[in-house]
Amino acid sequence: MKILLINPPFLNKFSREQRSPAVTKSGTLYYPMWLCFAAGLLEEKGHEIRLMDCPVSGAGWEEVAGLVRESKPNLVVVDTSTPSIYNDVEVAARIKELNPDIFTVLVGPHVSALPKETLQLNANVDAVALKEYEHTMVDLAKALENGTDPTAVPGLVLQRDGCLITTPDRPLFEDLDSIPFVSKTYKKHLNYKNYFYAHSKYPIITIITGRGCPYQCVYCVYPQVFCSHKPRLRSIPNVVDEIEYILHEFPDIKEIMFEDDTLTFDKKRCLEFSEEVLRRGVKFKWSANSRCDLDLETMKALKRAGARLFCVGVESGDQGVLDRMKKSLKVEKVRQFFADAKQAGIKIHGCFMVGNPGETKETLEATLRFAIELEPDTAQFFPIMVYPGTEAYDWASREGYLTTDNFREWLTPDGLHNSIVSRPGLSNTDLVEFCDRARQKFYMRPSYIAKKLGQSLTDFQEFKRLAKGGLSLGRYLFRGSYGKSRP
Repeated sequence: MKILLINPPFLNKFSREQRSPAVTKSGTLYYPMWLCFAAGLLEEKGHEIRLMDCPVSGAGWEEVAGLVRESKPNLVVVDTSTPSIYNDVEVAARIKELNPDIFTVLVGPHVSALPKETLQLNANVDAVALKEYEHTMVDLAKALENGTDPTAVPGLVLQRDGCLITTPDRPLFEDLDSIPFVSKTYKKHLNYKNYFYAHSKYPIITIITGRGCPYQCVYCVYPQVFCSHKPRLRSIPNVVDEIEYILHEFPDIKEIMFEDDTLTFDKKRCLEFSEEVLRRGVKFKWSANSRCDLDLETMKALKRAGARLFCVGVESGDQGVLDRMKKSLKVEKVRQFFADAKQAGIKIHGCFMVGNPGETKETLEATLRFAIELEPDTAQFFPIMVYPGTEAYDWASREGYLTTDNFREWLTPDGLHNSIVSRPGLSNTDLVEFCDRARQKFYMRPSYIAKKLGQSLTDFQEFKRLAKGGLSLGRYLFRGSYGKSRP
């Protein structure tokens, strides 16, 4: 069967797969990793695969239409996100109009949270696949190929003759070692030099070692909507096998990013990973998403295994706010984590998110003081972005704090994050202005500038990373990062 998987055209350099989809201030652009997981598994099953990443290539509708006419796919899988959902549905519907025999299916966290509402936007879209979808696509392709009824395929919401049909739930997939390396799909179907993480060295390859996050943070969309809170892990030998494959097939990469929601939640597994890397003599630099509760011993072990940087969600410097967002983290533990990271020699990218339940103008200032005190290597400040299916979205909607119910408004006209949570005493405009001021104060400190210049002089790769990310970020430091906030 011929299958086209598409990250559809929207805004140029729109990073659809990140947790808060947008055109980023730093130029960060995520791999379409989940599409690639599905593409790799479908290809392994013998299907003819085409993969198109439009925001990276700059391809528009005409290029999509041309590929559809040329490749004549039987099944088209269209990725989605909250701020681009109306656009994404339209792309899928227009593909169906080109050839009514094509089966079109939408995927991603947004449609997993709002499958029926999404399908009701356009009768020309055939289905939504819920949550992790690669095995759903395998079963759907088999059903279509055999001419059997897709209603027997678990994990779908189908649109048929004006009716919506929800098929049985698909159990969480446990055997992650059986899925082809996502980096093999990158190698065959993408140009890896098109993807960039501002906090990581370039070029970079992104993979995951497991799915699901055990923590209960109210704002985080992937565990609540897409991958679940249940951790399912690849074996360490399987992970290191993929690392060795990457180093062989992408000899010029400078870093691997582990995009697990929280790579470091299991100390025993971290130590096992370090031991396996050292035992095999694999030498590489890597970064990962972590939490501010990792101990010094584990950090030192991971440093020996190539850890360069952890991306961590500090979020707030106020304990009450942390508690209300269910962060399960103490301010003093965060301080200790940063001190231990410096001792271990691991850089930290700190994320600070404002506007959570319990936030006040006073707690905003506490967060800025805390960020400067902690002094991460890099930092980002942004207003809370709430997405359907999360506790944070339900809270903002229930309290009447959403400024709009039009998902287009989740972005500014130029594609940056828009602040859409506003309440008495702390408006969305207040949050935007704070983030602009916090970013300027953090990055324009003479001590910080001197430190970055010193790093650049002693590490050429660090110079390239800083130059690429800094030029993009610098465009926003003084004019405001979000543009004019919509009322």
